[in-house]
Amino acid sequence: MTAMTPGSNIPLSAARVAVDVAAPVRLDVSGLLLTADGKVRSDDDFIFYNQPSGPGVTYRAGGGSAPDAIVVDTTAVPPGIEKIVVTASPDAAGQTFQGIEPTATVRNADDGSAIATFTPPRLGAETALVVIEIYLRNGAWKARAVGQGYANGLAGIATDFGVSVEEPATPVAPPVPAAPAPVAPQPPAPVAAPVDPRIAPPAPAAPPAAPAAPAGSGKINLDKGRVSLQKNQTVSLVKGGAPLLSRVRMGLGWEPAFRGKDIDLDASVIAYGPNRNHLDSCYFGKLTILNGAIKHSGDNLTGEGAGDDETIVVDLGRIPADATGLVFTVNSFTGQKFNEVAKAYCRLIDDASGEELVRFDLTGAEPQTGVMMAKLIKQFTGEWEMTAMGEFVKSRTVRGMVKPAAKAL
Repeated sequence: MTAMTPGSNIPLSAARVAVDVAAPVRLDVSGLLLTADGKVRSDDDFIFYNQPSGPGVTYRAGGGSAPDAIVVDTTAVPPGIEKIVVTASPDAAGQTFQGIEPTATVRNADDGSAIATFTPPRLGAETALVVIEIYLRNGAWKARAVGQGYANGLAGIATDFGVSVEEPATPVAPPVPAAPAPVAPQPPAPVAAPVDPRIAPPAPAAPPAAPAAPAGSGKINLDKGRVSLQKNQTVSLVKGGAPLLSRVRMGLGWEPAFRGKDIDLDASVIAYGPNRNHLDSCYFGKLTILNGAIKHSGDNLTGEGAGDDETIVVDLGRIPADATGLVFTVNSFTGQKFNEVAKAYCRLIDDASGEELVRFDLTGAEPQTGVMMAKLIKQFTGEWEMTAMGEFVKSRTVRGMVKPAAKAL
């Protein structure tokens, strides 16, 4: 039996192998079938407890007395599938791998004999891992130790590998009551909400609202203090005699419109180049982009509580020169519409002082699952301008917002 280290690989000595992942706590184990581009072909390629079988890959429950496992029959894997990744996440809601040492064992699925083991080192705040991958190379199947961690559970992994929850392009149906949120901490089906919350620290209560700038008054600045924007208004993020802002924090918040219903919305920011070319997106599955210049606080699954539900910190001084536009969006991962949301807003804060600079309250609502809240545009002078948007889009994920947001720049 081989003890593997991160990045090491071995040839498989059996055509049918089982990868189980054991730990001092109960783990949920799943597998994804990937093509050469590193993506699933469809949601059917996401194998887990609630979708336990796929072509050549099955989920095997341990039944409490043994760890869960993913079984791969390499002779039955369909053409075009070049890799099966095996993931694991703690079963308890919100639990990380801090202090837990999961060990993956690759076994001969027919006789149970161990082929290799792997214990990912130096784990901390991760709530899900890609532990092992079974991959095809030059006609032969191999196993590689990975140990890549994600801070937002299986939702982050699923999104990275292309599991999509995009809505079909059909006419908008009348609003219906939202489905109950899935019971944590079961791993999500491809159309379910993420199961590992990353609750943002509550922000200070907003100061009394400043009078809104008159509609159609054109561009304004911060000379008179905090600005309350209306839809389509723009504010220049400069104050006479003060240096340009260096770090700002965009806080986004919302509340359930109907008491007792959780609202699982996801805040994101999409970065663009000068030709409206998509550079990257920062969201619950990818918490840092542009070499750390933009950082996301993590996912809030309920919308309950005072203060910002999710925040995104933007270090304006570190934004690459080719990133000139940022669009902040909010999406309903579980399909709840914005007419089921109350008090949605975004506010821009000076991250150094904590002072609220700009606020935009979403006053209208449409039965859609995405909204572009605001955009930041870099000017030739080096200053940034913020424009309130409030434009609704039919998309449950940030991926579906990329093209509409580019058009809105």
